[in-house]
Amino acid sequence: MTINQTAQGFPTVENGLPYRPCVGIMVLNDQGKVWVGKRDDGQGASHYEYSWQMPQGGIDAKEDPQKAALRELYEETSIRSATVIAETDGWLTYDYPAEILANSRRKKYGGQAQKWYAVRFEGKESEIDVLSPPDGHKPEFCEWAWTAADKLPSLIVPFKRDVYQRVVAAFSHLTA
Repeated sequence: MTINQTAQGFPTVENGLPYRPCVGIMVLNDQGKVWVGKRDDGQGASHYEYSWQMPQGGIDAKEDPQKAALRELYEETSIRSATVIAETDGWLTYDYPAEILANSRRKKYGGQAQKWYAVRFEGKESEIDVLSPPDGHKPEFCEWAWTAADKLPSLIVPFKRDVYQRVVAAFSHLTA
């Protein structure tokens, strides 16, 4: 797919809708395993077919992407004990499937452009709390686990798999 560029150099999808500027975070423990969370379906559980993913979220207006990554990580997992150790070159993009675009995105964005960061988790696992996130944030995950990086693409929804494959490849030197 050819990606058109706006005046700011930020990619847009072919249908002219902008990508939502986002960050993604690969959290690594000291054994090179990757943190994944199981998406909460709003009922404190998950019945999605592909329910596991790494933390990700939007970049606020005028927010530095790296700061957004650490903020999103904290809001979704309660993790503060983490240090950025790598980042992807440029933006990785995916388009929303037609059913998601029609039903939940109000045709504001055609997909996401993500800057990905690898962070080393340096705390104790008791710091991780997905059920009661800080500062009144709604839980996005109902459980979490450590997994091998090569398993990540098979856990994520199909329309995000290419991005996950690229993230795994970009950070392969950091994983076990």
